[in-house]
Amino acid sequence: MTEQRIRASRAARTAVIGVGLVTFAAACGRTPESNTQLATPAPSTGAIYIVHDTTIDATFDAAGVAAPIQQATLSTKLMGTVTDVLVREGDHVTTGQVLVRIDARDLSAKSAQVTASIAEADAMHRDAIAQVNRIRVLYADSAATRAQLDAAETGLARAEAGLKAAQAAASEIGAVASYSTVRAPFAGIVTKRFVDAGAFAAPGAPLVAIQDVSTLRISASTTPDIARGLRRGQTLGALVERTPVHATIEGVVPAMAGSLYAINALVPNPNAALLAGSRATLTLPTGRLRVLVAPSLAIVREGDLTGVNLRTVQGDDRRWVRLGPALGDMVEVTAGLRSGDHIVVPATRVAATAGN
Repeated sequence: MTEQRIRASRAARTAVIGVGLVTFAAACGRTPESNTQLATPAPSTGAIYIVHDTTIDATFDAAGVAAPIQQATLSTKLMGTVTDVLVREGDHVTTGQVLVRIDARDLSAKSAQVTASIAEADAMHRDAIAQVNRIRVLYADSAATRAQLDAAETGLARAEAGLKAAQAAASEIGAVASYSTVRAPFAGIVTKRFVDAGAFAAPGAPLVAIQDVSTLRISASTTPDIARGLRRGQTLGALVERTPVHATIEGVVPAMAGSLYAINALVPNPNAALLAGSRATLTLPTGRLRVLVAPSLAIVREGDLTGVNLRTVQGDDRRWVRLGPALGDMVEVTAGLRSGDHIVVPATRVAATAGN
């Protein structure tokens, strides 16, 4: 009985081994699925662009700030109490508009005194003229001495000097009194109000600040080599906080620091759409340059990667490239392509562009 069990066990093991060999042989004879997918990829549909060298205007972006064409912080030469502040921050003002008034009652009293002094000096001047005329007639008839005539002439000169001094004092009082009314020196926008009614104004202390933003001035620095090709009146491309604008060169002057040159360019801003103090960039021409370009529509983006579909004899292949600045509908390719390469512009993008 024991021998029969041993024979049965051996037969079972032999059968299992046989089944395993058959299964292994079948597995080895099966073709893997992955091998059936290694066929050459079909070309994608779209227009073909042949990459080639092209000549472009090379530029340099010089960073700067868009400042107002005019700005002023207004003060007074008077010392007195502020009686009225007629504007608020953000108000638009015109040339000559009254902004602040300062108490000038003490000047009114001084002005009355000066007016009386002028009247007295004028009376003395008229009297001196009459006296001189009489003495001259008498001197001509030998009825007055030379000394009397000289004395009369001296009196007239003193009277004229006294009248001029009184008139000068009146002009001074008028000039000082004008500081009691602070007016806008140009049309603009109130950007800061430093005082309120009742505050004490001291000579030179700021009262109101205004800006004229109808034109902005972009100031940037560059090297002498680039500055040499620029001239007054030349139009440049510029950006003011990512808004493209045109700027006209106002002047090219040596900068205070090192061997740099300052480029000042004016940007019209009639509707105050651009804000003063914004970051700005002037695009300065630096000459001609040969580069490789590709259509912007052909660029494929995956995260931070940029690439194109390259047409080869084996089919289309994804080629990652490094891009430079955009040039209208094209973009500069600084690495990843060679002149003569064929790249595919997807048909869907071409159709979408044509539809627009």
